[in-house]
Amino acid sequence: MSPIRLAATELRRITAGKLPKIAVLALVIVPLLYGAMYLYANWDPYNNLKSLPVALVVDDQGAQVQGKALNAGNEVADELLTNPKFEWHRVSDSEAQDGVRDNKYTFALTLPADFSKALTSPVDNKPRQGVIQLTTNDSNNYLARTIADKVVDAVRAAVAKKVGTTAADQLLTGYATIRSSTLQAADGASKLADGAAKANDGAQQLASGSVDLAAGEHKLLDGSNQLVNGLDLLKSNTASLPSKTQQLADGAKQVADGNAQVAAGGSAIASAAQTVNNNLDGVRSDIQGRLQAAGLSADQVSQVLAVLDNARKPLNDANGQIQTVNGKLQQLSSGSRQVADGASQLAAASPQLVSGIAQADGGAAQLRDGLKTATDGADKLSSGAAQLASGTKQLAEGSAQLRDGLNAGAGKIPDPNDPSATANTIGDPVTVQTVGQATADTYGAGLAPFFLGLATWIGAFVLFLLLRPLSRRALAARQRPGIVALGGWLPAALLSFLQVVLLFAVVTTLVGVHPSDPLGTLGFLVLTGFAFTAMLHGLNALFGAVGKFLGLVLLVLQLTTAGGTFPWQTIPAPLQPLHIALPLGYVVDGLRHLLYGGALSSLGTDLAVIGGYLVVGLALSVLAAYKQRVWTPSRLKPELVL
Repeated sequence: MSPIRLAATELRRITAGKLPKIAVLALVIVPLLYGAMYLYANWDPYNNLKSLPVALVVDDQGAQVQGKALNAGNEVADELLTNPKFEWHRVSDSEAQDGVRDNKYTFALTLPADFSKALTSPVDNKPRQGVIQLTTNDSNNYLARTIADKVVDAVRAAVAKKVGTTAADQLLTGYATIRSSTLQAADGASKLADGAAKANDGAQQLASGSVDLAAGEHKLLDGSNQLVNGLDLLKSNTASLPSKTQQLADGAKQVADGNAQVAAGGSAIASAAQTVNNNLDGVRSDIQGRLQAAGLSADQVSQVLAVLDNARKPLNDANGQIQTVNGKLQQLSSGSRQVADGASQLAAASPQLVSGIAQADGGAAQLRDGLKTATDGADKLSSGAAQLASGTKQLAEGSAQLRDGLNAGAGKIPDPNDPSATANTIGDPVTVQTVGQATADTYGAGLAPFFLGLATWIGAFVLFLLLRPLSRRALAARQRPGIVALGGWLPAALLSFLQVVLLFAVVTTLVGVHPSDPLGTLGFLVLTGFAFTAMLHGLNALFGAVGKFLGLVLLVLQLTTAGGTFPWQTIPAPLQPLHIALPLGYVVDGLRHLLYGGALSSLGTDLAVIGGYLVVGLALSVLAAYKQRVWTPSRLKPELVL
């Protein structure tokens, strides 16, 4: 007998009569009830949070920030009520506490009286955190506290963004003011540096000039000392000048008088000599006339006159000398008279001269003392000018460093082109851009691989509440173990196929699961159903009632280790080998890639593992058929029947 005939015989047995047909239909629907209903119930619970009653208490009394009123509590409340994710009820604190206790409200969110003051406390240099009070009651619902924690995190992030943006805006405004003031200071420092440089140039010139001045003052002081010494000597030497000049004046007058007398005598002699000379000219002319009258020739007359002229020549020379001496005597008389007059004037002026010399000597002493003081001052001026030059040089260098430092510092102070955008970025510096390589649209879609795999196992499990693993008639007829095993598994495989097709049709058309690869997903689920029915068939065929219990145990173990909800790496370390060994984890992994459109690189491993379990299950069935060819007392009368 072929395995197909054995399978057909078993199917006729379980469908003989109306009630068995209903039972078979129920077995086919069981995975649908589990998988579809569970997915439908958990499809998108977060979308229904708007019907969750939540209390909102706003006791915030507000605060003043730079002259502006701030009530962060009301702003947060307005934002929550404008885009409600819950059924918010703005109530008093007592109503909220009573409502949470009596399960009227799932939880309560309270913004206390000092909420705004706490948020603005950094302005007063007394920073403290604002408090958001969350009131929960686990006796109402434990998961509600988890949801409430997420809400508070979102509110806290929104408040932090608003407060951070406001603070950043104030900070940037302060930066702008600081930058403007720094630039003004840098401009002033530039002018200071220029002025300091000019002052340094002037100070250098002053220092150089003061050195020259000090040197000149020393020379003047030396000259004044020489002047004082000379005037002292002159004063000493001219002390007797008035008396001596008077004697000189008297002597000069006597000389002038004597010279006048001599000049008068000389004048008389010169006059007499000139008279004699003039008379000789008349005598010569008279002699010439008498000689001519005596009848002498012209030559004779000339000769006589020549002799006469030669004889007269000494007289003429003497007359010339007398006239010259007379002129000199007249000059001497006139000069001596002038000398006498000058000596008289000198004698008259010498007392004033001596007094003037004495005054000059006193003034020169005073000048020397003044020059000494001036020299000391010039030395101090030179030293001070040198210090001034050094100081102005340091001032010029320091002001240049100040200018450069202020310019460099101003360049490092933020100068945002758009302060508002910059403040928003500082207040909310990070945004999340989610790139989904493979995305499940809803919470239910994310759980679909897990629920579909479980539904397939449960469907295979319940099949053997009605089906007999092995045909007793075939065993009694000594059919080959492989034919008996295959004939016992095929009815379960067929019913599993119907279960999977019905489940797939409902969840993709009515529930809302939209596989990225529909045919691949359906084929993978069919293979999974075949593998699970083979495993449970083998366990039931080999161990009987114990095999059914083992199938239930495997269901429980796979519920906890398949990684259908949280990543399997989060389960305790002792359970992680079960994830690797049991098939449901590979079913979940394969369905995720087929449903969401992820990479199929691991699908080969999933198919290999599931196919391996199919082979192992059939091998167990063959082993059971082989062992059950011999009837034993335990088979005839089993201790436990399920």
